[in-house]
Amino acid sequence: MLTLYNTLSRQKENFSNGEKVNLFVCGPTVYDYSHIGHARTYIFFDFFVKYLRSQGRSVYYLQNITDIDDKIIKRAAEENKDPLELAKEFTKKYLDDMKALGVDAVTKYAPATEFIPDIIGQVERLIKKRYAYKIDGDGWYFDISKDDDYGKLSGRNAAQAEDAISRIDDAVGKKNKGDFCLWKFSKPGEPMWESKIGNGRPGWHIEDTAITEKFFGPQYDIHGGGVDLKFPHHEAEIAQQECASGLKPFVKIWMHTGQLLVDGKKMSKSLGNFITVREFLEKYPADALRWITFTHHYRAPLDYTEALAEQAAKHIWNLSALVRKMELITDTKKSPSLTLKTDSLDDDLNTVKIIAELFEDTNVQNVTSLFGLFGISLLEPVIPSKIEQLAKEREQCRTNQQFVQSDTLRKEINDLGYEIEDTPKGPFLWPRFSLSLW
Repeated sequence: MLTLYNTLSRQKENFSNGEKVNLFVCGPTVYDYSHIGHARTYIFFDFFVKYLRSQGRSVYYLQNITDIDDKIIKRAAEENKDPLELAKEFTKKYLDDMKALGVDAVTKYAPATEFIPDIIGQVERLIKKRYAYKIDGDGWYFDISKDDDYGKLSGRNAAQAEDAISRIDDAVGKKNKGDFCLWKFSKPGEPMWESKIGNGRPGWHIEDTAITEKFFGPQYDIHGGGVDLKFPHHEAEIAQQECASGLKPFVKIWMHTGQLLVDGKKMSKSLGNFITVREFLEKYPADALRWITFTHHYRAPLDYTEALAEQAAKHIWNLSALVRKMELITDTKKSPSLTLKTDSLDDDLNTVKIIAELFEDTNVQNVTSLFGLFGISLLEPVIPSKIEQLAKEREQCRTNQQFVQSDTLRKEINDLGYEIEDTPKGPFLWPRFSLSLW
């Protein structure tokens, strides 16, 4: 049975929710290019969904896109662009990046601006139930002191929320420092929508719960995202939805991917270690980033380095060579079909362990199955006809016991960038590792 670590309960729990699963993962705020930290999370959940589907479960994978936000408005002003147009540009770039990474398991992408009536409706319910208060000239805020359960995900209570530093709205007139904005009143030059609660735009947190309630109702199965979103973003989501609906729990299982560091430090443009997906793909194949993701447990921190990326590419290269060689020397079509054992994956998706087990007892079918499950392609390099001809000539020399000539041809093949290995079924040719050949 599949067990998953639930951030809310702080323990592994059996997940036996029948055949249908509703999953929501927080999407990006589209004011810039997506980076490899985003990619780690989205690659992991792409795999998770595909694994569930491979086990016969029907998964509705919903992801929002924050296309209206303070960061978008600020960037648009800096570039003298319309905020909504800027958001559209970066939404397309984000989707292009996901396609390039092979992330294609999402059922529905839901931009916030397409669900404004749903957002307004949820804010109105919170106002009616007196969980929200108005700051004139500013907006509607959620009063965290009214929610006795506030902080149960992160382990902070309302008082401890006072030290919040991650995207908590800073406004004069708030009742509690940790209170967050539900609806921001319009300002000159900013996008706005007409509403009975005041013309304006959504706060950051409210879009997620309004969108999930639209598709899943007030309660659903799994919510995922990066660990940096646990507080205050996910804490705010729980407070909003449970207070609006009166139903608990809002989500059965919360899953969080660990933080991605670069050379031991938090990724930051000011430090010069900010790596976009596009920058990564200019140097390395997408499969290398997938390999890096799966050779680290999803909940653990991941320290990215250039050496790690090249090592990942080499592992894929070498495993591909091993499989292709085994296909040559064994009749895999007549071999009994093997079923990949998934016990390690069923233990909180331990991809690290299943890869280690694979290296202990490697066979063609299992490597192929695992690569397919991880969305990693086994390489099939095209050997130039010149190299194949040299290999044939060398094989003829070996047959005729002309070993000096055979060695000369081997060296010529090696000098051209190819390795040759003799097998009972003939020579096995493979290009020497080079990122440029990918």
